[in-house]
Amino acid sequence: MFLEVVKAQYINNYKIHLIFNNQVEKTVDLKDQLVGKVFEPLKEIQFFKNFSIPYNTIEWANGADFAPEFLYELPDSN
Repeated sequence: MFLEVVKAQYINNYKIHLIFNNQVEKTVDLKDQLVGKVFEPLKEIQFFKNFSIPYNTIEWANGADFAPEFLYELPDSN
């Protein structure tokens, strides 16, 4: 089975609550993951908060995204 993000909700700061297609739920803190040119705009909270799930993971308007497997491996920051 391919891992997919099926639902995501902004919590606060750089935290997003994720639900995966295997029913696992976790809150991830992406603050330290925003490295590289494509992630620079996400450092502004207003931009960061506006993501969508067009395919199988969260994505921002500038094309930045994280692989669902990467998000799954991050520690739960609840």
